[in-house]
Formats: sequence, structure tokens, C-alpha cells
Amino acid sequence: MEAKSNVAKKQKYIFVTGGVLSGVGKGITAASIGAVLQARGIAVSVQKCDPYLNVDAGLLNPAEHGECFVTKDGAETDLDLGHYERFLDIELTQKNATLSGRLLMQLIADERAGKFGGKTVQLVPHLTRSIQDSIEEASVGSDVHIVEIGGTVGDYEGLSFVEAIREFASRVGRENCLYVHVVYVPFIGTSKEFKTKPAQNALNDLRGFGIVPDAVVVRTDDPAPVSVARKIALFGGVHEDAVLLMPNACTVYQVPLTIASSKLSGLLVKFTGNNREADMSSWHKIVKKQISKPAKKVSIGMVAKYMDNEDTYISVLEALKSAAWAENVDLNIGWIDATTAKNSDFKKYDGLIVPGGFGARGIEGKVAAAKYALENDVPYLGLCLGLQVAVIAAARKAGLRNANSSEFDSATDENVVYIMNGQEGKESTGGTLRLGDYEAVLTKGSKVAKQYGSTKTTERHRHRYEVNQKFLPEINAGGLTVSGLSPDGKLVEYIEAPNHQYFVATQAHPEFKSRPNRPHPLFLGLIKAAK
Repeated sequence: MEAKSNVAKKQKYIFVTGGVLSGVGKGITAASIGAVLQARGIAVSVQKCDPYLNVDAGLLNPAEHGECFVTKDGAETDLDLGHYERFLDIELTQKNATLSGRLLMQLIADERAGKFGGKTVQLVPHLTRSIQDSIEEASVGSDVHIVEIGGTVGDYEGLSFVEAIREFASRVGRENCLYVHVVYVPFIGTSKEFKTKPAQNALNDLRGFGIVPDAVVVRTDDPAPVSVARKIALFGGVHEDAVLLMPNACTVYQVPLTIASSKLSGLLVKFTGNNREADMSSWHKIVKKQISKPAKKVSIGMVAKYMDNEDTYISVLEALKSAAWAENVDLNIGWIDATTAKNSDFKKYDGLIVPGGFGARGIEGKVAAAKYALENDVPYLGLCLGLQVAVIAAARKAGLRNANSSEFDSATDENVVYIMNGQEGKESTGGTLRLGDYEAVLTKGSKVAKQYGSTKTTERHRHRYEVNQKFLPEINAGGLTVSGLSPDGKLVEYIEAPNHQYFVATQAHPEFKSRPNRPHPLFLGLIKAAK
């Protein structure tokens, strides 16, 4: 028997799945649908369900999986949650990220505690029911809850999630569920035609698992003819009006506008019962700003070590772009390989940014970037590790030639950055860093206080190492001052160069709170100084 649900029948659910290949754009699609619903005054929540056996995204390799996005309550999550927050301008929590590993850990713990009364514990119905429970829990407070299922339909590890959302229709009523399938249609250059067969097969896979989608989003690199939609509708078992052709756009922020002006919008009206005209004016403004070409050009050097996957730094990139749009400048982001970086690499840029990261690889290149910016009055923004390398650079400038972080040199007695109390022995352990929102008190009159317009801030964190305040005299002598501390004064949260046009660094990750229509003040400060 199905578990009795206490969810009101008016609660609606939209499930977004993907076929053909991964990375097809499910996250952007889910976020964009949510944005269109919000524009109609509908309260939206969103959730990512990933079939990985990981408990969270904290230990996933960023070179392979991209950015680890951190929520306000300290959950280490998939980068799609960053898309959700930027598109919907909401703050998500642990409830909005569900991985198989976390659910299975709880099931096994419950089994060991005897909570199943000796019954056989199985993927169906126990894991599927846990998935459904997590969906209902994450939906509280919304009118429409959007759930993205990670991976590709047909993957073995994802079968429990597909079965769970199939069963969910019986749990809350099919009329309260809308299934959207995102597929990819390739263009074959030799024959000069779009090939729909992979998409047809992907739809067959989904139907084979008992789900007939209500809508299909067709991703293509270039605009496809209407015949492609007709063929997918015919062989996929969906109405032609429910097939949306979605070619690559000049900006991802165009996607909500595409959905709002498509026939899919009518389907959403019918599903929600809300026929209020969508106010997309803010999205038109964002797109207009992004596609404009201002006369003023600004070039920012990103000193990074994951050069093969820009998604590792996606929130930083989006924060820079948002600040550039607000300042009406044409932004060029140049990539500087931290493993080989030297002064000549920095000279061509109007400003430098050093993002967060872990591990010793490329660290001297990042220190060199901070040193160059400090000595040449080049605008600089350091994020997390970017603060730590700035401190190292200042201490070395003051005469501490062996200044380093104990993360990179455990033997140094000039550990200007050291491991935080309580973090010893946890270096390779997931979920144990200082994570999530923490407050800071800023020095009155400092650059950071002026940028924030306040002497109090709250930013998200993800770190294990901290500035060693024993070396503050040397750090000060090297040209940096502390401009923000934790409320108890024990942790350095912000540093700056008082005699520098803009040299600011924070132990936090402010990029996670930047929005396309509300850029973060520290990124605004960098772009303004670099103009």
C-alpha cells in the first residue's frame, strides 16, 4: 500500500528528467520554469535529486563535477543549486539537495536500530519511499515544487529515483504532477540533418519505466526546424504543442523568456490554474545588459588551477558578469594557470581575482598574483584561499621568507595560515569544514565596510584553515590590515590594503550570494576599481 500523504492536493510538483546524455541543461530548464512561475506570482521551491552514492558533493573532484555549491546551512551540493538560487533569488538548504548516499545511510541506520521490525529492506519500496518523503519535505511552503532528477534516464543508479517519481503520481494525484523530459538532438554535419532517433529512444526509455512526459524540451546546438518537434511528438507520444525547441542561447538568462513566450507556458497555466500574465521585465533587462557591448572594456585575470572545467568557478564567473553588467562595462575574463603563473601573465589585466581551492598545486602562482597586485596597485579580490595567499604574500614581503600555510608546508614555523581548532585530523573527511553562513564584524571606515554599507555581514564559508593572528604584526608590515573579524574576534574574515585602490580579500565565498540583478558589493568594488 502507498504511504498516506498529508500533502494538500493543491500542492503541485514538476519533475525534470534528462535523456540522451548528461549535461543537457536540466538544471537551467528547471530553474527557468521556476522563474516563469514566479513571474506569475506563484511560490516556487526546487530540489536536485542525484543518484550518486556520495553523501554530499563535498568530496567530489571539482575538475570532473564542477563547483561545490554551499547553502546557507552548510550543505555541500551540486552546482545546479547555484543556478536555482541565481534564477529564483532564493536561499536553499540541505533539504533541496538529495543524494542516494545520504538516504541509504539513514535506511541502514534505521535497519540496524530495528525500526523495520525484521522486514526485508529493499530499494523498492523503502528507498523509493525515502525519496518521496524527501520531496514532500522540501516542497513545504511552496505552491509548486520543481524536482530535477540528476543523470540520464536509463542509468542503473538512477532507476530508484525514476520509480519514485512514477509512484509519486499515485501518492499525490497525477493531476498534481507534471513531467518534463529534456533531450538532446544532434546535428550531423556530413548529412546536414538533425537526428531525432536518440531523443526518440530516450522517450521510449522513460515510457518503459511507466512515465509518459507531459512536455519535452529539445536541446540543440543550432536552431532546429519545426519538423524536428513534429517528429518527436509523433514518435514520442506527446502533443506537438508540448514540444519546445531550445537551441543554444546567447545567454542562459534568455531561457526563461523563451519558455514564457512558448506554448509550454500555456501548459504551465493549465497545470497550475494560474493564468496571471507573467511579468518578465526583469529578465528582459538582464538579457539586454548581457548582450549589450559597452564601449568601456575591463579585463580581469582569473588565477586558477582547474583550467579544463570552467564550471569549477561558475559562481565566481557569474558574480563577475553581474558586476560588469551593473557597471556597464564589457568584461573580458582571462584565465591564468596558477601552476605556471608569473608576473608577465598578470600585466595584461586591469584586475586580478584568486578564487577558493584546496591543495598545494598552483599555490605559488596564486601567491605571486597577490604579491604582484599588492606591489603594483592592481585591483585584487581574494576569495577564501585568495585571502590566505594574500596573507602569505604580505608576510614574505615583511621578511618572513618561509611564510606559508600549514596546509602546504606542515614543517614551517612561519605558519601565517594554520588549521583551525577542532579541525585537526579531518583533512580528508567530508562535511567537517567550517560550512555555511557566519557573521563578521567589519572595521568602521574600512574599504569592505564602505562596500557593504554596513559594519556587519553574513557570508557563506567553506574552509578548514585560518589566519594565524600571532603573525599580524608581520602581515601589517607587509601592507595588509585586518578589516573584519568573527564576532568573538578569533577568526580573520576580511583583509585589505589601506593604501591600495582596491585590494580586498575575504575568508568567505561571497560569490554564492551574488545575483544577476543584484551583484555582490565586493565584486562591484573590483570592477569599479578596474574600470
